[in-house]
Amino acid sequence: MSKKTSIGAKGFHPFGDLIGLKFTKFGNGDSQCVLDVVEKLMNPHKTLHGGVLYSMADTGMGGALYSLLEKDELCATVEIKITYFKPVREGNLICDTTVIHKGKSLGILESNILNNGTLVSKAYGTFSIFKVRKSSIKD
Repeated sequence: MSKKTSIGAKGFHPFGDLIGLKFTKFGNGDSQCVLDVVEKLMNPHKTLHGGVLYSMADTGMGGALYSLLEKDELCATVEIKITYFKPVREGNLICDTTVIHKGKSLGILESNILNNGTLVSKAYGTFSIFKVRKSSIKD
């Protein structure tokens, strides 16, 4: 994965493109991503599937940590704990993420997800930080 690729560029994150997730802020250990609530993301109860909120937190965390990594480093989710406070039925979502701690091999992050300004979910995550072989790095 090239560090020169813009995190907001189409094709950078195919799953994000699939669900309509877009980054609006990225850098210095913080990220913000947004998503419009649409029918195809609903569960059978006509509320947003919890996996969409989880995906926002996971992707936001990766983006926030990625902004602090060296050229030869990547990260991967180890675990995420997410709490859902309210159901989401319409509107837009904003996921604000901050790196709480970045060590040599682990990063700890926090995400808050708001629906039309109301906190609907909070997540804490642990990510592995690892070096990649030089042959895997593209400029």
